[in-house]
Amino acid sequence: MEDISLFLLFLSVVGGYLLGIISGLLPGIHNNNFALALVALAPFLAEKGLTPFYIAVIILSNALSQTFHDIIPSIFLGAPDGDTALTVLPGHRLLIEGAGAEAVRLSALGSAGSVVASLIFVLPFSLFFKAVYPYIEAHMAAILILIVFLMLATEKGEDPKEKKGSLAKYKYKAFALVLFLITGVLGLFAFARESLMAPIINFGEPSILLPLLSGLFGASQLIISLLTSSKIPEESVSALRLSRKRILRGILTGSAAGSLVAWLPGLSSAIAALITGLFAKVDFDRIPLKKKVPEPKLGRLKSSLYSDPYANNPETLESSKEFIISNSGVNTSNAIFGLVAFVVIGRTRSGAMVAIEDILGTNILDFPSILLFFAAMVLTALLSYFSTIWIGDNAHLILKKVDYSKLCAGVLIGLAIMVYLFTGLFGFFIFVISTPIGMLASFMNVRKSHAMGVILLPVILYFL
Repeated sequence: MEDISLFLLFLSVVGGYLLGIISGLLPGIHNNNFALALVALAPFLAEKGLTPFYIAVIILSNALSQTFHDIIPSIFLGAPDGDTALTVLPGHRLLIEGAGAEAVRLSALGSAGSVVASLIFVLPFSLFFKAVYPYIEAHMAAILILIVFLMLATEKGEDPKEKKGSLAKYKYKAFALVLFLITGVLGLFAFARESLMAPIINFGEPSILLPLLSGLFGASQLIISLLTSSKIPEESVSALRLSRKRILRGILTGSAAGSLVAWLPGLSSAIAALITGLFAKVDFDRIPLKKKVPEPKLGRLKSSLYSDPYANNPETLESSKEFIISNSGVNTSNAIFGLVAFVVIGRTRSGAMVAIEDILGTNILDFPSILLFFAAMVLTALLSYFSTIWIGDNAHLILKKVDYSKLCAGVLIGLAIMVYLFTGLFGFFIFVISTPIGMLASFMNVRKSHAMGVILLPVILYFL
């Protein structure tokens, strides 16, 4: 191990942390973009005294910091990335409830708690996954099919207590299957033609997930908000209004699911978020309103966001808050266990770890270096926790002064421009197609999480 300067180590952590704020707050910018740039600059930086070890610390800190801060555009702007897509609807509705700051605080708590949980369980999880990894990898398709089956089987549509015909209970499961298949076919089409993307502004390898998820989960929700004349309340709750039991359960389930996907090929944090959603007692992506608002005029079928059976249901609201905690825990745990998986089985599962392998190789990670990496991540988490909460508390003060309809329209236009600049004409085409498909869940009165078929179906077919 080379001689380490604590001053340079601290500067590397702060540098990665600041880059994580940028990649977390700006939709379309990802830590992978910075990782690729740092790999390209590694020889130049080495000449200036910044050895590969410090560059690896910057990349790790950047990846971890992003998992804290990327919740903010998802909640306040409805602009998701691949890791926060499923939090758009819960976070957006909590924002309209006047609890946007609380949602950010819960997310920060989930990420911070996941760091602690991951460090506690890193040794037993490493031993466990190293032993069972070959068996899980061999049966990955069956595992994913089981997850999809559970998603469809637990779909209840509207109020399950409402008396319907003998076959009515299968109607919403059929709707959910249709949504899963439509988005799955969309994903197959888009991934097969990803090479057609020709970005106007190139920040590294463009991802087809940007137009897909921005349309399915971001733009679709913004349009619904425009149609329903939503607005941000004057006051925003920042205090935590969730039981310790739910907070702890959200942290533990998120940490476990995030550690799982870090070991397995082809899986993302979004799929791990689906797994945690299955633990919720109430559908996590239907958020009730405390106060009644006019029903959206979206045709014959009501929007599931405003269905009466879920209105004023504190259990549903608490489950949604718990999901935000667990989803944030998933992303942070995945970032941490990405390093662990690289050390234990020598496999890279993220762009950050690919960059670190490119810089350090596979045989340079000795025990003292690993301890310093973990120390860097703990410091990054501490800094990120407080900055995430501060930004979340102050974002509402700014946004409440803005006409919410104009804000939604502006963000919608901004998303379209961003997709066009970063993915080109083909990416914009995918974005335009994805947006109305993302609105189908509201018309069908089913969970929007079934739209994750856009990722799940291609991955399942890959492993078959």
